[in-house]
Amino acid sequence: MSELHPLDGGFLELEDADRHISLGIGVVAVMAGPAPTRSEFTDWLAARLDRVGRLRERVRGSRWDLAAPVWEADPHFDLAHHVRWTALPEPNDEAALREVIATELAERLDRDHPLWRCVVVEHLTGDRWALIVWAHHAMVDGVSGITLFERLCEPVDDEPAAEAPAKSQRPAAGWLDLAARVARLPVAAPRWAISTARSLVPVVYAAIAPSGSSSLNGPIGRQRRYAVARASLAEVRDIRTAFSASVNDVALAAVTSAYRALLIRRGEDPTARRVRILVPVSVRESTAGHVLDNRVSAIIPHLPVEEPDPVTRLAAVHARIAHHRARGEADAERSMLAVAESLPYAAVALAFRLAGHFPQRSVTALATNVPGPSRRLTLNRSPVLEILPCIPVAMRLRTTIAILSYEDRLVFGITGDYDSTPDIDLLAEGIESGIAELLAAVPEHGPDQRG
Repeated sequence: MSELHPLDGGFLELEDADRHISLGIGVVAVMAGPAPTRSEFTDWLAARLDRVGRLRERVRGSRWDLAAPVWEADPHFDLAHHVRWTALPEPNDEAALREVIATELAERLDRDHPLWRCVVVEHLTGDRWALIVWAHHAMVDGVSGITLFERLCEPVDDEPAAEAPAKSQRPAAGWLDLAARVARLPVAAPRWAISTARSLVPVVYAAIAPSGSSSLNGPIGRQRRYAVARASLAEVRDIRTAFSASVNDVALAAVTSAYRALLIRRGEDPTARRVRILVPVSVRESTAGHVLDNRVSAIIPHLPVEEPDPVTRLAAVHARIAHHRARGEADAERSMLAVAESLPYAAVALAFRLAGHFPQRSVTALATNVPGPSRRLTLNRSPVLEILPCIPVAMRLRTTIAILSYEDRLVFGITGDYDSTPDIDLLAEGIESGIAELLAAVPEHGPDQRG
C-alpha cells in the first residue's frame, strides 16, 4: 500500500464537495480498421494490466480522515467492471462520437473499484473505431495520463516491459507516523500557513477581485458538451519561430482569439482583464514520467482578449506567461504542497473541501498543454490515427481546454457545461481561426506566398 499525495487526495475531496462534477480525465484514441471482438479486446487488455499495477488498485480512505487515503490491491478485481461497449448511431460521424465523450465526461468513476474505465466505440465512419480511456485525476495528471495510455499500446524496443517502482510514493502511514505528524504540527502548521499565504494570494485575489459580469463564469450543471479544434504542429512551429514564442504561447494565443470572438458573438465587450484562466504547469522530473500521480502547479494569467491584432495578442500572451513564471507562482505552490506532506491529512482534506465550495467568480477557464507521443502508436494491432484529450470542468470553470500534440497535429479538446456553453463549437472554430490568422502573418505563409 502507498499513500496518496495531498494533491492526489485533494481531487477526491473536490469531487466530494460538488455533486455536479466528475473529475475523470482521459484520452480518446481513434483507430483504423474494424473494432476488435469483445473477447479479443478483453484478452488484449488483460495482458496489458501487468504493465501498470495501479490499474488493479483501489483507494481506501480512513475514518474521519485521520490518515491519508491509500492505494491498495482490489481483492475482488474484475476486468468487467472497467470495460464498456457502445456503437455510434447514424451517421456515425465525429459529432456522434463527441456526444458519447460528453456523456462519459459527466459520469463519475466508481470509488469501490480501481479508478479507471475503458469504453470501446464501434461503427465510426471511415472504417474506424475509438477507445475512450478514463482515469480519475487522483491517479494521473496530464503527463502521467498520456504515459498510462502509451503503456497500454504496443511496446517499442526501448520501452521497459513492466512498470518501474515509483520511488516517490509514500508507504501507508502507521500510528507512529501519524503521531509524529501531530507532534510536528506546531512547527509544520505555521510554515504551511505562511507558504499557503504566499502562494495562494494571486489565486485568492483572482477569485475575489471585482470584475465585470460575464457569461463565461458561474455555476455549472451535471451534463457536458465536448468540441474539438485541430492545427498542424508544423505550422504552429513556424508561427513560434517567426514571432520568437513557444508552442504553448501560440496555443494560448489561439485560445485568446477564440474567447474574444465568443464574447463578441454573445454581445459582450472583450475588455482588458475580462478573461482570466488557470494554466497548469508540470513540475514532473523527466525521470518520473512513468509514475502515476499529480505533479503540477499553476499560474493564472489574464488573456489579452482586448487586442484586435493576432500578432499583438501573441506577444501579449508571451509576455504575460513569462511574467507569471518570473514571479515564482508555480514554485510557491509546489513548495506549499511539499509542506502539506507533513501535516495530518484531515487539515489538507478540509482545505480542499473549502476550496470546492468557494464561489470564485473571476477565473473563467482552464487551459493545459501536454506534449504527446511524437511516434505513431499501435493499440491491439490497430494504428492510432488521432488522440483527443479530455479534461473535466469544476469550481465554476464552465470550459476547460486540453491541448495535446500527437505526431504532426495539435489537438484542442474542449469540455463545456451543457447549459451554459451551448455555443461551444464557436470556441473550436475560434481556435482554428486564431491559428490561421497567425499563420497568415508569417511571411512564408502570407497571401503573397500562397498565390
